[in-house]
Amino acid sequence: MGKHRLVTTPVAPGQRVNLDEVDARETGGLTKSDGKKILKDNLKRMADLQELMFAESKHALLIVLQAMDAGGKDSTIRHVMDGFNPQGCHVVGFGVPTEIELAHDFLWRIHTHTPPKGFVSIFNRSHYEDVLVVRVNELAPRGVWQARYDHINAFERLLADSDVTILKFYLHISKDEQKERFQERLDRREKNWKFNPGDLKTRAKWGDYMRAFEDAFERCSQPWAPWYVVPADRKWYRNLYVSTVIVEAMEKLNMRYPPAPEGLDKIVIE
Repeated sequence: MGKHRLVTTPVAPGQRVNLDEVDARETGGLTKSDGKKILKDNLKRMADLQELMFAESKHALLIVLQAMDAGGKDSTIRHVMDGFNPQGCHVVGFGVPTEIELAHDFLWRIHTHTPPKGFVSIFNRSHYEDVLVVRVNELAPRGVWQARYDHINAFERLLADSDVTILKFYLHISKDEQKERFQERLDRREKNWKFNPGDLKTRAKWGDYMRAFEDAFERCSQPWAPWYVVPADRKWYRNLYVSTVIVEAMEKLNMRYPPAPEGLDKIVIE
């Protein structure tokens, strides 16, 4: 597979990322063929590590996926999280808050879906909608959503202190790539159901969303809950990048299988 090694670097605390300068078509010097081979190995390793996590039951894993519309959140869940046993993995999507959810603090609906020890939770959108959509569409006063960065940091620190490993991925596609994916949804009848005219209103605010994401990375990428900006125009590279970060993070937990019960050597199965 050549001499290239995929380098995954989180946003440093306080670092300002200019998304206009991030190449969404980056491949890390790898070929598609190489990437698919490494992905296959990563998925096998993810399965082994998840079993170990479940057996040990000392750690949990929370994966957060954010992106612009058509950014590949669903596809990433299909092609990367397929490496996890669904019995120990919970996927939840966060849409527009319900009336009951709006009657509580903005993190109330999030906390109940965080993973217990031994399990994996995957968020398709997340609590960050409250500093993205809410901010761009002016659904709350500036003072309200500004305070939420600190609330989010405290919330994620609480989870991390409870042995939850948090990995946050922004799947970065270019505006041109989004246009192509939208057009495909229009052109292919079997994809029509995925096209939402309302997504065009969001697209019209592209620059506002880029700035909102940049602020979220700068304010909320922490050692205990890092953000990763994933070049996502090339789907194979996106999948490779995300799976590599997951494997590396889980391996750093140094998990061990629990000791076997005493007396197993004396058991005779007849």
